[in-house]
Amino acid sequence: MRLRILALLAAGCAALAGAAPADALDQPTLQRKLATQMGFAGRFAGAYVRDLDTGATLFTANQDVARPPASVEKLYTTSTALLRFGPDTALTTTVAGEGALDPQGVWRGNLFLRGGGDPSLDRAAIARLATSLEGAGIWRVAGSIIGDEGLFDTLRGSFDTGFAYDRDIGGILSALSVSGGWSKDGSPAKEAARRLAAALRADGVRVDGPSIAGPTPTDAGVLASLPSPPMGDLIRLTNVPSNNFFAETLVKDLGARYGGAGTTTAGTAVVRAQMAGFGIHPRIVDGSGLSRSNRTTPRQVVGLIERMHGQPDAATFEASLPVAGSTGTLRKRMRGTAAQDRCHAKTGTLIAVSSLAGYCDAAGGHVIAFAFLMDGTSVARAHAVQDSMAASIAGYDG
Repeated sequence: MRLRILALLAAGCAALAGAAPADALDQPTLQRKLATQMGFAGRFAGAYVRDLDTGATLFTANQDVARPPASVEKLYTTSTALLRFGPDTALTTTVAGEGALDPQGVWRGNLFLRGGGDPSLDRAAIARLATSLEGAGIWRVAGSIIGDEGLFDTLRGSFDTGFAYDRDIGGILSALSVSGGWSKDGSPAKEAARRLAAALRADGVRVDGPSIAGPTPTDAGVLASLPSPPMGDLIRLTNVPSNNFFAETLVKDLGARYGGAGTTTAGTAVVRAQMAGFGIHPRIVDGSGLSRSNRTTPRQVVGLIERMHGQPDAATFEASLPVAGSTGTLRKRMRGTAAQDRCHAKTGTLIAVSSLAGYCDAAGGHVIAFAFLMDGTSVARAHAVQDSMAASIAGYDG
């Protein structure tokens, strides 16, 4: 019975939305449809819709009530990362050496694998570092491989767990996490060192000492380095699949580079400062939106989208969002409606919380920004309402 009710709700909302540009809506009609659709969202919901070309507000409902945004929070994290680092900046993992290479190709000393906070670091990347070392003429390491995660603190989890391990992050936070940082002994840095030693041995390079974790000496020279994908790609890899591990790593990267410490607390302070520069003051306690202690309003989220739309790197930011009916967390939503391929938006989901925020290239040629934040709701019902509202916005011909 519950499924039948949800199906009827979705069908009713879709009928209100219209499915094709031929059903283009003028402003009064759009407002009536959005108001009717919003009525299905329940008492604990808010919305704000704004025409970015004219600056006109097209629809409001509880637009200044702060609610948990869930993963819509990632818009704050990724926009700050893009603005602070720039789209082309990479996060570099290095191998440094303390010692010397003798004429027989023996490195007499230790090698230090230093993490640069790259959330995309994987086994293939470690293998490329090993190949670079072999190419530099190293055939034996008469010492140890030492993993250095000192760029960040060693707190592995989220705000909600007191920064202890949090399985919802989907990885173990560290400045040196290979494939999410999973390890046998709870040390991502030691595991990364083991991975490099194994990759060297696979290439025929002997490693004499054990793999351990520790700091890189200040006088160690860089022997090999590997950049991450550029920041523009990293924010896309965060937003499209809604990757909590990437988001929480990026917020520590912001803290390490711009906040004085590689911590979640320092990183979120950087994000808040960036938003304050836009005149936006959400409550931000993490990078991913996992915590219900995060609070923002529909007007604030649309304010961010509007400010990012005017940035030189606007196209990079907008390309980081899932596309309705096509990619990421929206690949199965809004198919066959006016929103398909024309609305780009970030989803957010927690238990009884559902959010959707982004923009649509509307039928009339304008870019329309929107934010729907829904609390105390059935997620399935919220999706039906959000999808029908986005389809209505896509059909706007104002």
